[in-house]
Amino acid sequence: MHADRISIPPEHPRVKSLYTREMLVDGYKRGLVAAEGLIAHGRGEAYDYLIGERTTKTAQRAIKAAAGMLLLSKRPVISVNGNSAVLCPRTLVELAKVTGSAIEVNLFYRTEDREQAIKAELETHGADNVLGVGSRASATIPELQSERRRVDPEGIYSADTVFVPLEDGDRTEALVKMGKRVVTIDLNPMSRTAKAAHITIVDNIIRAMPAIVEAAHEIKGSRSLRKIVDSFDNKKNLRESLKIIRRGM
Repeated sequence: MHADRISIPPEHPRVKSLYTREMLVDGYKRGLVAAEGLIAHGRGEAYDYLIGERTTKTAQRAIKAAAGMLLLSKRPVISVNGNSAVLCPRTLVELAKVTGSAIEVNLFYRTEDREQAIKAELETHGADNVLGVGSRASATIPELQSERRRVDPEGIYSADTVFVPLEDGDRTEALVKMGKRVVTIDLNPMSRTAKAAHITIVDNIIRAMPAIVEAAHEIKGSRSLRKIVDSFDNKKNLRESLKIIRRGM
């Protein structure tokens, strides 16, 4: 989004939050974001207030483990919805490149126009061979009834690890039942997604995505990759995140 489309005083105490909201509204007008996605963002933003609108040390450990899991995977896939495509398309593409991950569009409110718009947005930021668009989403996730059940047989369906920022709990649970490792970004440590995932980054996606890319570059090729991932305890991660939220109340 071009800065000249909005007029927010740089001195405003909520400048980053307001700019993010404007990005999503712009994404809605361009057909990438569903109206319901605007509501979902507001819900997450409330949790961001409680963690102090910062990347905590707990989140930093999860970020490092997430980068390690993607680097160790043989068939990692990054799942992209409308909100994530608008808020961090460049870093999604960068993460895919550094970790060797495929990128797949997957939507709850699925229309061909939205799929194509998100694909075009990702391609503008350097993505190629974006999966899951149109007839490519020909495989089905078992036990899932929403449109998110439709996945690409060359992408999420055959992945060993799926990165699902801003995810629906039912699909995260279904992916885990399929035997896939799941990494997510979720500001609510009490959500079904946060609890079902193997690694949950409790942070704002705007801050977390650049941090994951940086971590992936730093530890790529490291002999301690397996140790970084195996030593991570997501239940402990969520408990610590809840303590931080309580202190913020």
